[in-house]
Amino acid sequence: MTNASAHPGAAPADGPVRIGVFVPTTEAQWTDAAGPREVVGFGVRAEGAGFDSLWATDSLLTPRLEALTALAALAPVTERVTLGTATLLPALRTPVTAAQTIASVDLLSGGRLVLGVGAGFPGRFGKPVYAMAGTPWPDRFARLDETVALWRRLWTGRGPVSFHGSVLRFDDIAPATRAFRPQGPPVWLGGATPAALARAGRIYDGWLPYPPDPADYGTGLAAIGAAAAEAGRADAPFTPALFVNVLLTGAADGGRAALDAYARRTYGRPIEEMERIQANAAGTPEVVAEKLGRYVAQGARHLIMRIAAPDIPAQLAQLDGLARLRPELDGAVSRGLAATGG
Repeated sequence: MTNASAHPGAAPADGPVRIGVFVPTTEAQWTDAAGPREVVGFGVRAEGAGFDSLWATDSLLTPRLEALTALAALAPVTERVTLGTATLLPALRTPVTAAQTIASVDLLSGGRLVLGVGAGFPGRFGKPVYAMAGTPWPDRFARLDETVALWRRLWTGRGPVSFHGSVLRFDDIAPATRAFRPQGPPVWLGGATPAALARAGRIYDGWLPYPPDPADYGTGLAAIGAAAAEAGRADAPFTPALFVNVLLTGAADGGRAALDAYARRTYGRPIEEMERIQANAAGTPEVVAEKLGRYVAQGARHLIMRIAAPDIPAQLAQLDGLARLRPELDGAVSRGLAATGG
């Protein structure tokens, strides 16, 4: 499995780090002065600041712009950035119609779309979403993998297509909308369980986890490489990415109070719970660069930053500073390769 690829969002193992940012698609981030229509302007500003990618979240639990709709709006007003979902929940959509929507966004963007996908969180963040979508919760991982396999066949535009999996079964689907690229956009898998790591190596084009400990990132990436080699995909293009909450601040507490407020606003839980689950990097530019650099040294090559600021104006104020972290992150690549003898 190689870390180099020609598709959007990819970066070679010894090349520059790519950086992305979430656009503020959730209602909690909007104000009277900067509402949902400002999401497009935010994306244009982020591209101008030097970010490589723009990302949208997906859920039914809180009010937000639908992820693919938001990316479709960004497609014609941006030129070079990758547009991605982090992560899309295919279970919220019927597989055939979702394939058409995704192909449409890929066409509108000129082939700049990347799909981060997942089966959803367990417990209160997962089951209620499936119930609202009318999708059975059991067999959700098989459903996800089969949905992606079906999409890849539909995106070729050849038909009719029949698909008989353990969960999904379709006969004689008419020729679907052809994606911009022959096999459609790259699909990255979220999740870091042993089963998810094995599936990422066997099936997917990238990995998009958020481990709190950088060492776990390196261990997970090694497991993916082993699974890929076992599946005969050792040389397949693959992008190691990272979902991380970031905040530039000179606060004496290193931004901990701000992160706590963000965690409570986003999840209804304190910072201690978010820290046990997700990667976080807050503090001065030097501190944030050092924390992110630890993941880069472990193999992460596309860092997708969710700015832990309360609203669009506050997030806009962070863009230029975050973009300026790139040289230090590129330096972490060299340090990581030297440590591994690469």
